[in-house]
Amino acid sequence: MTDVQTTTDAELHEEEPRRSRTASTRRVVLLGAGAAGATAVLAACGTATNTGNTNGTDFSNKPAPAGSNGPAAGGGNTGGGGALAAVGDIPEGGGIIAGDYVITQPVAGTFKAFSKVCTHAGCDVNKVDGGQIACPCHGSKFAIDTGQPTSGPATKPLAETKVKVDGENIVAA
Repeated sequence: MTDVQTTTDAELHEEEPRRSRTASTRRVVLLGAGAAGATAVLAACGTATNTGNTNGTDFSNKPAPAGSNGPAAGGGNTGGGGALAAVGDIPEGGGIIAGDYVITQPVAGTFKAFSKVCTHAGCDVNKVDGGQIACPCHGSKFAIDTGQPTSGPATKPLAETKVKVDGENIVAA
């Protein structure tokens, strides 16, 4: 039996460029989709500038020396052992954010200081209102007297720094 050719040589040569154009177009679309996906992954993975600690522990850009008593001993913003705040600046039942600390006066004459770094994702808290310290990032709130979370997602308290009144100032104890 003989083969019967139903396609002419001219048609065969015309078909070949059409196939390569289809393959090239498909390849370009797939490469473009892959590049878009890789760009999205890279954008999500490494562009944050927040240097906060996400493991729920206290964080300081200026860690205290080994063997010290925490941020007040060498890190933090204490002005080299100076005042953290003036007594008159801290409202009773409220507080202020000063340097690396949230300084509160839960009841008259009692002062507390906590790290301003939220234990959930390392954001800085930004407000003291209604007996609560608030974090703007994910809505965590902390009690002004203990630093304990009163609403999540944070589950650990703000790190406390012992303070005392020295004249008209609040200083690290």
